[in-house]
Amino acid sequence: MHRIGLIALATLLAGCPLAMAQDNYPTGTVKFVLPSAPGSTTDILTRLTADALGRKWGKPTIVENIAGGSMNIGAGQAARATPDGSTLFIAPPAPITLAHLLSKNINYNPLDWVPITMLAKIANVLSVRNSLNISTVQELIAYGRANPGKLTFATQGPTSTAHLSAAQLEVVTGIKMLAVPYRGAQPALTDLLAGNVDMFFDTLATSVPLHRAGKLKILAVADLQRAKSAPDLPTFTEAGVPGFRSITWFALVAPPGTPAKLAEKINRDAVEILRSPEVTERLRGLSLEAGALSTADTAKFFADEIALWGKVIKEAGIEPQ
Repeated sequence: MHRIGLIALATLLAGCPLAMAQDNYPTGTVKFVLPSAPGSTTDILTRLTADALGRKWGKPTIVENIAGGSMNIGAGQAARATPDGSTLFIAPPAPITLAHLLSKNINYNPLDWVPITMLAKIANVLSVRNSLNISTVQELIAYGRANPGKLTFATQGPTSTAHLSAAQLEVVTGIKMLAVPYRGAQPALTDLLAGNVDMFFDTLATSVPLHRAGKLKILAVADLQRAKSAPDLPTFTEAGVPGFRSITWFALVAPPGTPAKLAEKINRDAVEILRSPEVTERLRGLSLEAGALSTADTAKFFADEIALWGKVIKEAGIEPQ
């Protein structure tokens, strides 16, 4: 046999175990790493995903919560896992598209994750205190321009979606506001309800019930289309700030080096369970909209998010921490 033929045969045989492993995936327990504590919406979504995939695969799945370090501790551990599909990573935007823009010292590269799919998303909304004599986005902008630095916004820190969303509003409208830091979304929302801070970019799921109960005012939804769960609320584009978008999303990715064929296999299974009536109904109960994107569309979504927030971070002068 010619040498080229022997090399080709050897290459084929060497690839067989990997191909078979992908075809038979999973062969054992699959661990889903979540970089935050139990009890959050992300945690509920992770356990829902792990349970549904475990039943589809007929294999055990476990969820490991690794909180701390602005989610970078859990992300770092997941990134260093063996890229064979036995460890998968579920996270909101920060460890996937923002960490390299906002953190100086991280031990993984967010750009190296292997995209699998978008699990779900939810729009953020601009909520303001009831006692603020403002009812529209245009009124807020006019007040902000006339009173630089007087409007206050709640934030969980400069790496949070709430902070970046407010920074984006400053950049596109030319207003200047004052950030008020909190240790989490709940204390920020509590102070908003108490009238101690003017505004807060919060998720639709949390703020809409409070808006309907008359405890705060929602000025606009930060998505390009109206929310299905609150169709009466205008988008920022409709409110006079074209293209303004800020959504919270949750993605499923694999450690760097995971073979593309394996990622595609997991994608097909994940998309199937995300489109099932059972999971769709559960997501709707959490005010989440299913993602179910292809690996290519997920990668494009990540790139678009990096471009959006990279521009905001640069123009707002936000320095990495």
